[in-house]
Amino acid sequence: MTAQRRSPAGAKRRPPLRAAAEPPAAPPEAAKGRAAVVGERSLTVAPKGNAAGGRAGEKVQSPIVESRAAKAAKKKNPQKPAPAKAAPAPRLAEATGEALRRDALDAAATLLTSAAGELTEDQRRLLIERLLLHLAPAPEAEPAPRTRPSARSQAAPSGHDFEVFAENLARLVDQGRKALAAAIGGMEPGDTRSELASNVADAAKTLGVVAERWMAKPEQAYAAQATLVSGLTDIWSQTLRRFSGEDTPPIVPPDPSDKRFSAPEWNDNPFFDWLRQSYALTSRWAGETVESTEGLDPQVKAKAGFYTRLIASALSPSNFVATNPELLRATLDARGENLVRGMKMLTEDLSAGHGMLKLRQSDESQFELGVDMATTPGKVVYRTQVMELIQYAPSTPTVYERPLLIVPPWINKFYVLDLNREKSFIRWAVAQGLTVFVISWVNPDENQAEKGFDAYMKEGVLAALDAVQQATGAPHVAAAGYCVGGTMLAATLAYLAEKGDDRIDSVTFLATQVDFTDAGDMQVFIDEARLAALDEAMARTGYLEGVKMATTFNMLRPNELFWTYFVNNYMKGVEPAAFDLLTWNSDCTRIPRANHLFYLRYCYIENALSQGRMVIDGVTLNLRKVKIPIYELAAKEDHIAPARSVFTGAKYFGGEVRYVLAGAGHIAGVVNPPAKNKYQYWTGGPPVGLYEDWAKTAHETKGSWWGDWLAWLTAQAPQRLPARIPGDGRLKPLCDAPGDYVRVRA
Repeated sequence: MTAQRRSPAGAKRRPPLRAAAEPPAAPPEAAKGRAAVVGERSLTVAPKGNAAGGRAGEKVQSPIVESRAAKAAKKKNPQKPAPAKAAPAPRLAEATGEALRRDALDAAATLLTSAAGELTEDQRRLLIERLLLHLAPAPEAEPAPRTRPSARSQAAPSGHDFEVFAENLARLVDQGRKALAAAIGGMEPGDTRSELASNVADAAKTLGVVAERWMAKPEQAYAAQATLVSGLTDIWSQTLRRFSGEDTPPIVPPDPSDKRFSAPEWNDNPFFDWLRQSYALTSRWAGETVESTEGLDPQVKAKAGFYTRLIASALSPSNFVATNPELLRATLDARGENLVRGMKMLTEDLSAGHGMLKLRQSDESQFELGVDMATTPGKVVYRTQVMELIQYAPSTPTVYERPLLIVPPWINKFYVLDLNREKSFIRWAVAQGLTVFVISWVNPDENQAEKGFDAYMKEGVLAALDAVQQATGAPHVAAAGYCVGGTMLAATLAYLAEKGDDRIDSVTFLATQVDFTDAGDMQVFIDEARLAALDEAMARTGYLEGVKMATTFNMLRPNELFWTYFVNNYMKGVEPAAFDLLTWNSDCTRIPRANHLFYLRYCYIENALSQGRMVIDGVTLNLRKVKIPIYELAAKEDHIAPARSVFTGAKYFGGEVRYVLAGAGHIAGVVNPPAKNKYQYWTGGPPVGLYEDWAKTAHETKGSWWGDWLAWLTAQAPQRLPARIPGDGRLKPLCDAPGDYVRVRA
């Protein structure tokens, strides 16, 4: 039995980093387990019944680096040099990257093997022989010439130096202290994180209701648990057979679409394959259990399903270094440097979010507003406390007489419609001969805390409508609203209808909800308790922090929008690539307290707009009185404004509605330039009956919906006149596009 070595700091030995000068002898007592030796690897198996892996003295050894203690022992007790061998093996420090990868997996495979206490002695002996056969060193090859890596290089080293690991571990701890300080330092005085507490309490309460339903029927609960245990047992048996040398198919086949488990080790290595299958089976079982719960309120069931998916995403073995072969390999290759870099980025992102994690998804340094993004030429021609109005310069000699006013959402910045020359909806619309105006909402601070929904309507949409007419002299205007900007525009149209104002005579809604009966996963975040907690948090500043809204949207798709970047950034230590859409997404916008509370209460909680109960400035709004032509665009995979919800809302208007379903999601379904020829769209007449029935009979057209929309819009008002130059009308330019408000960072 070899003695336990310690690092210079006295820390306990880590098996993957420990070296043995000579292959250790097997312990004399049979009760202490067997040690089988192949080459320089030794593997000690716990006695039967000891699932924890044996007593403290029984070690798993990997000959990577000789410790300081071993070197000191050699100096104190020198030994006679061993006789030279005819064909010495290459030095361990010159081991190939493939051998190092096997060393990293040895310990994981040993843990699995030592837990097989239920096997007979013969079965355990056969299992060990098979395992050691797989782990035996490959035939020696002529060593390649070594090159000394640059100190600045991040390439995988040829050997693993314990001292470098120890140094990086110390740096990691130091960076961890800085990250904790950034998280704590961002807390405002009196900030109790009531929103987080409310979220946790709601999750516990919701899942508790599900558990109560199952406990009320013990037989069904037992059957459900038996199903899970049976599946896990089958996976374990299949794993043991694989370790014994059998080629057995997985119980849970890999999902090619799940990029978390794309590394070959998740399938090739029995240990990691066992982790993957067990996780997939348990996650699926949990989701099906919630879905099959009897007697649940639909809202509670939806929330329970969401929380189950959220928890399952967080507990994925791909999120942890010890259970992710990619992360293990990266950590060994970089000798822990990747974790130090990741912790440094985590500290920076916590500081950027003032104590909340502002997850970086793109290299923002590669983009500059007005240079790389939001580049369509134009002028800011009007400004209020809540918005700037941009008029874009024409690119055709003549334009359509009726101008277009676009109302974007205020929870993000408008330039999602002007990302770059190739993706810009605004630039394309200008090139088709439209005179385009866009509202750029203010990035509010405490001065706009009491600017409510009515203020955004009057100082935003209605003020912009007045300004468009002053700039162009046009009697009528076509309007388009995107997401919550479309919800605001719908309310404005109902308000104008009550006033007898017909200046807007055509409207386009892009991924817009006006009925919130089936508003998707966003409903999970909104109820009376959440609203009270949110109100308490916003009362301290007067606004909702943009990073909170961004985190909310990320949690709707946690695997794709959160954990992928979390693992890549903070564990692999890799800076994200430059991506314009994700750079826009991270350019967060604050939301005034009064506006946000009104929107959440009267749209999500009370659903007042579609039901004719919303009151603005003393006017009760009725969407039935909106009788102008409507182009209603939904996106098939939209998780923010679900296509079914948009379809339902379209039925509440009093005029003719052209419902169009685009492929992709909330952003890609809208920002889909014709030149890319991506995705598709479906048309099938007005929104009547059930959404599912409409979708079954709809006609599919490949490519972008933009051309279909332009034909619909221009057929209503085909008259043209000489192009309008910003500033030639009654409004003079204040500054160049994209303006000043959009440059304010949250």
